[in-house]
Amino acid sequence: MTLVSTRELMDTATANGIGQGAFNVIHLETAEGLVAGAESAGVPLILQISENCVRFHGGLVPIARGAMSIARDSSVPVALHLDHAESEELALQAVDLGFGSVMYDGAHLPYDANVEVTRRVATYAQDHGVYVEAELGKVGGKDGAHAPGARTDPAEARSFVEATGVDALAVAVGSSHAMTERSAALDLALITRLKEAVRLPLVLHGSSGVADETLVAAIRAGMTKINVSTHLNGFFTRAVREYLDANPSVVDSRKYIKAGRDALVLETARLLTLFAKVN
Repeated sequence: MTLVSTRELMDTATANGIGQGAFNVIHLETAEGLVAGAESAGVPLILQISENCVRFHGGLVPIARGAMSIARDSSVPVALHLDHAESEELALQAVDLGFGSVMYDGAHLPYDANVEVTRRVATYAQDHGVYVEAELGKVGGKDGAHAPGARTDPAEARSFVEATGVDALAVAVGSSHAMTERSAALDLALITRLKEAVRLPLVLHGSSGVADETLVAAIRAGMTKINVSTHLNGFFTRAVREYLDANPSVVDSRKYIKAGRDALVLETARLLTLFAKVN
């Protein structure tokens, strides 16, 4: 296989009523582990690079080029997505670099400003064949910028989609970013109402805090793209800790990073299979 468009994966998932996993890259070792997990499951994957990740690596190009190379060598379809870009310039740069999709996150802006900038990004991206995700209704937990308990209003969501022309919409339905316990309660009835209102794929952010059975119910209610980061980061970090505890004299970082990378494979495969076998 090779690097594929996000639209191809999202269209397939939507047509089949299943969930499409979208998992975050932290560094190249996570990208390698995530893709290995997708290959093990035989299920497509969306690799996500967030604005925070870009900042950590000192720019988009190095981490993007590495992730693209890993995706191109994969035996299953892999798409590359820019996640939570609050910078319009970064979103446009990702389009120019060949990303399959970009998420412009204007949820921190007043509604009218969010519409204006999102529409501008969407027009540029779609003119270049790139899929566009946006967010409406703040998802809790993201560095204090998103109010806990926020919910997306279906009527406002419909107006927002019509005004911006985006391809997919991330909505607030009860999940929260960076949760380390899987205890979030989702408003499944609201998911159904949102799906009926906007008639395009919905995206669940903060899925790390949602239990398996609730994720399955959310997909059945209308969610398509399921974003996971913190949950998988925990597998990586615990494996590194365990390796260092068992091997305190090791100084070669490749040895303990390999343990973290390997720990991603099984859980990535399990989650992708869970989402893909909903129906």
